[in-house]
Amino acid sequence: MNNKVVVTGIGVNSPIGNNIPDFLHSLRIGKNGIKNITHFDTSDYKVKIAGESSICLNDYFSSKELNKLDRFSALGVLAADQAVVQAKLNKNHDDVGVIVGSGIGGISTFEKQHERLLKHPKRVSPYFIPTMISDIAAGHISIKYGFKGVNYSVVSACATGSHVIGDAYRQIKHGYEKIIIAGGCEAPITPMSIAGFSNMRALTQNPDINTACRPFDLNRDGFVMGEGSGVLVLESEKSAIERNVDIICEIVGYGATADAFHLTTPIPNGLGASSAMEKALNENSTNYKLIDYINAHGTSTVYNDKNETSAIKNTFTDYAKNISISSTKSLTGHLLGAAGAIEAIACILSISNSFIPPTINYENYDENCDLNYTPNKAIDREVNYAMSNTFGFGGHNASLIFKKYN
Repeated sequence: MNNKVVVTGIGVNSPIGNNIPDFLHSLRIGKNGIKNITHFDTSDYKVKIAGESSICLNDYFSSKELNKLDRFSALGVLAADQAVVQAKLNKNHDDVGVIVGSGIGGISTFEKQHERLLKHPKRVSPYFIPTMISDIAAGHISIKYGFKGVNYSVVSACATGSHVIGDAYRQIKHGYEKIIIAGGCEAPITPMSIAGFSNMRALTQNPDINTACRPFDLNRDGFVMGEGSGVLVLESEKSAIERNVDIICEIVGYGATADAFHLTTPIPNGLGASSAMEKALNENSTNYKLIDYINAHGTSTVYNDKNETSAIKNTFTDYAKNISISSTKSLTGHLLGAAGAIEAIACILSISNSFIPPTINYENYDENCDLNYTPNKAIDREVNYAMSNTFGFGGHNASLIFKKYN
């Protein structure tokens, strides 16, 4: 079986918008979502900034509900709500699946319960485990809506969101499921998380919110943490037509590979990344010259941006110069396990609104990063095919291709 797979709903929570209209507007104007951290006191920390979502969970959940919901799960549920409404899905479907992943899950819950443990083991909440585990966001969404199809989580660090969407795509393409809620959610702006990433020198220590996150810029020196969620409703074209719902776009390619090289550093020349892109192109024999836009992984780290540039040139040869590229992480920060999902949504919005989001904070040319990164301002351009790249610690690589539906 070889079903055509389409997108019928999208939802987002992010540092630049907690719904699709606001997120789209922020992409168009290049809004900077990086601010000083408010989730905890950073006085003793070298890192002072992050991309926080402005959403107040108390506006959507009761205190009783929040006792069982880590912030990452709550953000995932809220994005799923948006996507489910747009896709016009009713509750209690045996044939609707949920695959929602997270890179590090409920780390805030872990930290809070560890503080209790140090006082006395009996102080640890009985909800600790089912609140912390990474798969629980998928469980919450399934339970809320009565979706009884396939239900699980993917954990592959920063590639999580794209692997989730790719898995859902294949499930539907080959006829195992008709409809799947797919995405990623992350809430990693916590003391332990910031300290851990900071001490391994992955995060920039630049406190200036206007220059700290600068993908592909010569003076980039680390990424900025972000939080949020992105959720898509994927379904077979046949199902969407039968349900008489609007089709936003089509997904036509997915590639996943491993660097098999190093725990945190990408393989030189981006060989694993280029292999993932090639697999995505080969999924449905997509000619590489059809790709109009690439939403790059673009973390603002020295090695990632250099190697991803090499990977794109390896894959697209001389045509790479014709592709509009941008890193929306310059606006949102790096959402880890949610990055692939909200960046997939950025690709979908670029297709449906005919524009390329910018890479903001770009000032200084790097000879190792010599492609068109759409510096500082969005541009109008018809986008028929868009590719989204995500790569994770452990050498995980994933690429997705979205296509205008016609």
